[in-house]
Amino acid sequence: MNKTTDRVMVSRDGTRTITVEEFDRLFDAGSDEIDDFLDWDKARRPGLTPKRANVDFPAWMVQALDREANHRGIPRQALIKMWLADKLDEHRRRGAAE
Repeated sequence: MNKTTDRVMVSRDGTRTITVEEFDRLFDAGSDEIDDFLDWDKARRPGLTPKRANVDFPAWMVQALDREANHRGIPRQALIKMWLADKLDEHRRRGAAE
């Protein structure tokens, strides 16, 4: 966010102010007006910094992954990430239900 004082936000160009509550309402409504108050070049998504993990797969598994990735038109790494994210989400939801 840009400058905030006393729960007021100042637009990037300095010509407008809104309360943080109004910003929240605009955000929840999906309004593009919030772009005036955000510096998207400095935006970050916490917890998404890549961290390398090396995994050895048997040759048959790599071939099967490649076939599936090619069928979907995505790289092998993207397929593996997608499947792992789905499985972890499923595991998290199952754990929350217990």
